[in-house]
Amino acid sequence: MHTDSLITIVAIFIAAILIFIFPLLGLAGNTDKVSQLSVQSATVKFVDDSGTIGKITWPNYNEFVSSVNANGGKWDIQLEVKKIDENVGKKSTMLSGTVIGENVYYSENNAQIFAIMEEGGDDGVYNMNEGDILSATVKLDSSTLSDSLRSMFYSVTGNNASQTIAQHSRMVTANSGN
Repeated sequence: MHTDSLITIVAIFIAAILIFIFPLLGLAGNTDKVSQLSVQSATVKFVDDSGTIGKITWPNYNEFVSSVNANGGKWDIQLEVKKIDENVGKKSTMLSGTVIGENVYYSENNAQIFAIMEEGGDDGVYNMNEGDILSATVKLDSSTLSDSLRSMFYSVTGNNASQTIAQHSRMVTANSGN
């Protein structure tokens, strides 16, 4: 009689895992995918909008950050602008094809971009020129429910390093008037 009770308890435990835990793992994984898609869409929109108008503005950036933060978690947003340093030996602009030598790019990241924007206060603008390249990378610095469940049930261990969720780059197509 005692072994029948033990077998029943083990069967109930296994049934509970199959009925509740595995669907929860699947649901958490789907939630991660939806969050990743949402962050990717916000990143593409921000980079494309900024690249089209040739500038980064506080309202544009704050809208981007709000869209990303709406997904929960701790996010690390890195911006980089590769500024074109046109070769002085050029005969005309980048798109004409009559060029002597190569263009050189130098990078400006969050610190330089925000410093320039802060000089303008709430209306701060970071101006870009045609031919510059704007890149945004968004990383998740916290673990998700899916990560926690996976590590608990599958004994997956790691250093909890941030994972890149979204990246997008675009060449600026308009001068912003600087």
